[in-house]
Amino acid sequence: MRKQSLSLAAIAAGAALALSACGGVSTSTGGDDGGEYPSGAVEMYVGADPGGSSDLISRQVATGLTDELGETFSVINRSGSNGALAAAEVEQAEPNGDIIAIQNASLFAITPLAVAEEEVTDINDFDVVGGVSRDDYVLVTSADNDWATIDDLKSAGKKVTYGTTGVGTGSQLSCGLTYSTAGIDSEAVPFDGGAPALTALLGNQVDTACLQVGEARENIESGKITPLSVYAPERIDALPDVPTATEQGIDVEVYQYRFMTTPKGTPQDVKDAIWEGMQATFETEDYQAFNEANSLTPMEVPGDEVVEALESDKQRYADLVEQYDINLAE
Repeated sequence: MRKQSLSLAAIAAGAALALSACGGVSTSTGGDDGGEYPSGAVEMYVGADPGGSSDLISRQVATGLTDELGETFSVINRSGSNGALAAAEVEQAEPNGDIIAIQNASLFAITPLAVAEEEVTDINDFDVVGGVSRDDYVLVTSADNDWATIDDLKSAGKKVTYGTTGVGTGSQLSCGLTYSTAGIDSEAVPFDGGAPALTALLGNQVDTACLQVGEARENIESGKITPLSVYAPERIDALPDVPTATEQGIDVEVYQYRFMTTPKGTPQDVKDAIWEGMQATFETEDYQAFNEANSLTPMEVPGDEVVEALESDKQRYADLVEQYDINLAE
């Protein structure tokens, strides 16, 4: 059996600590100056607060890269605008691999549907090294409510508030589509990430929330919150008794996935070193246990396949927004 794994919530308390350097295998790849990469500490930006899934996935990968490449990979939190602030830091950095980031698909496939054209973050402004993992969204409510299905929300007799992880996110899209297509009177309450949205739900500041399964699972299992629906094509192993939105008559399938990026123009040998370090990390028992504990599906594919998926999803989501007349700018 694998080692006992840690859940997202279990390690969230230490998420704000900088990663310490560990011994590892030195590579002989070169950067702009012809030296080895990495030749010193590397900063990994994440566009979310400590404790959410984006942050903790980044830290898990950073730990592996530190071990594999022999230099410290430290996670730097720059939350806000669904990751756009962190993305800007990476876009403007020197293309030498000293500043990199695991970024969210929603920033590139969903956020452009919610912001002005000049505010769009374009995937073509980055080099995509490779994919990391994919996770699903779940609609949840406080256990204080007696709701168990989407139909229960229809008969709530009140305006239902729903917390999201921000404007232009998969969380917002999945919840927005649900309430719009089901004809439920509702109001979105955006937060900067899954951790504050979950906190608001637990504190009864919002009636419901759309969260990533890994962010919600521990509180579901403890009975503090109730899952109403998942947005995968079929029921998921982590929550086998929770019906999909499609099963409940709501045509909604929304995913989140993440991938490693570097500034545009980063030397190929630097990107190769990062990708090799990531692949070695993916094979470790600790990393695989982390994925399993947090209901993450590996998406360990080359960068060009990630870009292809982003382009396809952006069109699919645009079609859904138009079909159901969803305003993601609110």
